[in-house]
Amino acid sequence: MAGGVPCTIGCAKTTYAATRRSPSMTSLTRLAACAAMVFIASKGQIHAASDVSGVERLTARSEEREAALDLAVWYPATTGGESVSLGQNIFFEGSPAQQGAPIRDGTFPVVLLSHGAGLAGRAEAMSWIAAPLAQDGFIVVAPTHPGNTGPDRSAEQTMKLWLRPSDLSAALDAIEADPTFQPHIAQDRVGVLGLSMGGNSALSLIGARLDPELFASYCDTGARNVSLCSWVSQSGVDLHAMDKTLAGRDNRDPRVTFAMAIDPAPADIFDMASLAEITVPVSIVNLGAPSEIPETVRASGIARAMPRAEYDVIEAASHASMFPECKPNAAEIALEEGIEDPICTDGKGGSRAAIHKQLIEMTIAAFRKALRGEG
Repeated sequence: MAGGVPCTIGCAKTTYAATRRSPSMTSLTRLAACAAMVFIASKGQIHAASDVSGVERLTARSEEREAALDLAVWYPATTGGESVSLGQNIFFEGSPAQQGAPIRDGTFPVVLLSHGAGLAGRAEAMSWIAAPLAQDGFIVVAPTHPGNTGPDRSAEQTMKLWLRPSDLSAALDAIEADPTFQPHIAQDRVGVLGLSMGGNSALSLIGARLDPELFASYCDTGARNVSLCSWVSQSGVDLHAMDKTLAGRDNRDPRVTFAMAIDPAPADIFDMASLAEITVPVSIVNLGAPSEIPETVRASGIARAMPRAEYDVIEAASHASMFPECKPNAAEIALEEGIEDPICTDGKGGSRAAIHKQLIEMTIAAFRKALRGEG
């Protein structure tokens, strides 16, 4: 793993061999039953620590979507502001930050952050990993990709995967133009981090192109991704009818010089030739024992195809480990809500808190190395 973080929780480094199994996506769950992540602000005491994670809400204009995107921005801050909890809902615990806290002196690298779909389909769901990055000295900018969850959920919009990297570029435009953050941005040090479907978006932002035919046939049988494709089918969406030119376009943003993808989904619809052309360093992490990683997120093959990619596996984790920590009885509540996927189940021998700790350490080390030249 970039940054040399030791694999302490059943992590296998640069493990490319994996056996096949019937794939299913745990975090791309039945979006029609999902509640939106919420941005909860409550009056609270100011943190005593000198370095905290500040958070603000901005908007970015997406010309392609002809709409405004909601952005969550975590940043290195000093004490002050108002205590908030981000990402909390009936299933998951929130993560603390200080809304409106003063930004620290200095300039900081930018990390664009792309979320998954379904229960993790909003920017705030990733606060558990965004806030530690901000405390370590990164400005983290996450758009909420329209149509991925909540009242505006849309199978058609979710499957327009090419719009997601466009959202990330629009978010970067917005933060670079914002009068508060612009003086604190290290303009030549920009990376991208993506979780689940966000991992697909992160790789697209550095030049990975979708194969239009593989994209069009992705849900022909539904076996590759049962939860997602069931929703697509029930919504009457025909991937074959979507614009193949848009599906296969180059979404590269030359400002981005490093990408990290955790369980990228789908990982099996890229044009392999495009991967060989990626010139920036890449870190890819799969979650789960190699023999149990669903084929559609198994990323060992695409990592091999990239000249500068490093690949890691956290065997004690599962795809659901990218969710925030579960509240008591969350698994039972999910079943009552008709959500069959095990949203609170991690791998054998792993706790979500321990897995999050390792992922945070790995991620910070990777971005320190790539964007700050450390390690």
